[in-house]
Amino acid sequence: MGMIINKKLPHPADLKEEYPLSEKIKETKRKRDEEIRDIFTGKSDKFIVIVGPCSADNEDSVCEYVSRLAKVYEKVSDRLMVIPRIYTNKPRTTGEGYKGMLHQPEPDKEPDLLAGIIAIRKMHIRAISESGLTGADEMLYPENRNYLDDVLSYEAVGARSVENQQHRLTASGMDIPVGMKNPTSGDFSVMLNSVIAAQCSHSFIYKGREVTTEGNELAHVILRGGVNRYGTCIPNYHYEDLVRLQEMYLKKNLKNPAAIIDANHSNSNKQFKEQIRIVSEVLHSRNYNSDLKKLIKGVMIESYLVEGCQSIDSDCIYGKSITDPCLGWEDTERLLYKIAEEC
Repeated sequence: MGMIINKKLPHPADLKEEYPLSEKIKETKRKRDEEIRDIFTGKSDKFIVIVGPCSADNEDSVCEYVSRLAKVYEKVSDRLMVIPRIYTNKPRTTGEGYKGMLHQPEPDKEPDLLAGIIAIRKMHIRAISESGLTGADEMLYPENRNYLDDVLSYEAVGARSVENQQHRLTASGMDIPVGMKNPTSGDFSVMLNSVIAAQCSHSFIYKGREVTTEGNELAHVILRGGVNRYGTCIPNYHYEDLVRLQEMYLKKNLKNPAAIIDANHSNSNKQFKEQIRIVSEVLHSRNYNSDLKKLIKGVMIESYLVEGCQSIDSDCIYGKSITDPCLGWEDTERLLYKIAEEC
């Protein structure tokens, strides 16, 4: 056989019982979920900033980062909704490389998914306990989200997964906002079709059961730029791109039209410092066009304690990305205050 069963993993319900949420955390999530919902439905005009490391690779540094975010959030919460980016699953273009804490709770050691699912649940719970902020993660594997579905306030479907039927249908059964990224080609139609699918009710097979979903009215798009057939990055955060998205949204007649702009990835060509300029341009476009102000609900920024990135080795710098390069903390703090002033 080409597949070997290594071990049986615990059922999500059993893991939740072993690592439960306190009543305080449950109430924190309830309140934040309600506030985030109000932004996507237009009841609130707060601006969302989903910000954090490219990959959440170390519990201590991630929780320190989130605690720093919480102190800034106290000063800007009247204008912003800050959602920590705590991404524990990493898609890899070729299948090689670090796949996130779910796979490798210790990045320089062999994969251990049992230790990984425990590590990511503990980290999310600790981050909420210490900061009061519920986070965002990527739904890389639909069948694994149940280990974290009671702690997350936002989920994203990545550029390589957005055309996958199981991702789309699973998103239709979620009760929190789910962002559908444009595929690596940059195609808007594929992305919007994914939103249509996620907003509709479906019956399908999920974890060995026949299920029916109600549809997720909070499903929306994330613009992350694309790559053409020559390998050149084509950004899609410019004013003309946003207007085109607005027009396409109107034709689709979707619920709660909304977009988050990813300032890194193919929008920045992974030039992480460009995120500062890109966010500024997005804010300018929103302020210039009242329709775009309603559509563009927030931005996504990759940021960590130390700017840049590094390889995985024994001399790793604490709080520096081991995947894509990120903004450092000082730039991030200044950017958050600037967003609060200009949004």
